[in-house]
Amino acid sequence: MRVVALAGGVGASKLLWGLARAMDPSELTIIVNTGDDIRMHGLHISPDLDIVTYTLAGAVNTDTGWGISGDTFRALEVLGRYGRPVWFNLGDRDLATHIHRTALLASGATLTQAADSIRRAWGVSAAILPMSNDPVPTIIVTSRGEMHFQEYLVQHRAEPEVLDIHFEGIENARPAPGVLEALDAAEAIIFCPSNPLISLGPILAVAGIREKLWDLRERVVAVSPLVAGRSLKGPSDRMMAQCGCEATSLGVANLYSDIVGTLLIDIADAPLQSAIEAVGIKVVVEPSVMRRDEDKDRLARVVLALFGPRAVAAPAVGQVMSSE
Repeated sequence: MRVVALAGGVGASKLLWGLARAMDPSELTIIVNTGDDIRMHGLHISPDLDIVTYTLAGAVNTDTGWGISGDTFRALEVLGRYGRPVWFNLGDRDLATHIHRTALLASGATLTQAADSIRRAWGVSAAILPMSNDPVPTIIVTSRGEMHFQEYLVQHRAEPEVLDIHFEGIENARPAPGVLEALDAAEAIIFCPSNPLISLGPILAVAGIREKLWDLRERVVAVSPLVAGRSLKGPSDRMMAQCGCEATSLGVANLYSDIVGTLLIDIADAPLQSAIEAVGIKVVVEPSVMRRDEDKDRLARVVLALFGPRAVAAPAVGQVMSSE
């Protein structure tokens, strides 16, 4: 079965790791948010693309959910000596990825081609596509002024109040090659448990993607990133509340009501089931917190089973290594 997943970074990568074990990963296409992309030290950094790639390669630092396991930060220390900003942690081996990507882009390659080169080098079988080859940086309007999302999240630790969010250049952005085609061909479309505003929001804002999903709504299953009104990773709950959205799984349902057929919520949110169904979305109630590998495997199989028994298959040997 051909499966497409829409993904942000850390939260999504846990489910993706389980999906790649529960099915033939070569049948999995992942459309990844690039609104988080930023240029640092002259390098093009794509945090979500890299988190997804490192996770599926079994190389991610599981303590942080980002970066490469066992990486060192000596280059960053020297950059700091030169007075360069070091608030954005870049490991030494991770820097090699950014150098390679930047060199490819400078030679005329697209971000899609760079992402494919990187995932192949790491031995990842699933297709990994950026949402767009066009730059669409996520800008957060805060009580301290406008700033790039990475500045808000990392440098300022998500402390400023969020007043608004916009995706710079979104009016000119087009889906990366293969994105709309993958959605058309998919028998199953999964929204990973990612921040609906700044992880999946940029993907859905690219011209043609949300419109495509209108027609495919019954094939779409979303996993809520909120449990009992709290985000397990990142500032999803605070951002939603500050932007005027209800910071619950019902709030998530309201954001997705036109494009999602089924929403999986945690058992802690079972009391919200009838209210979510009232907005026209089917509800599945299952434990959704992924702390261990077994949790990731189980949730992935539950999600895939919603599309029928043939969606779940034994993983190909060697496709995904243990991340913990």
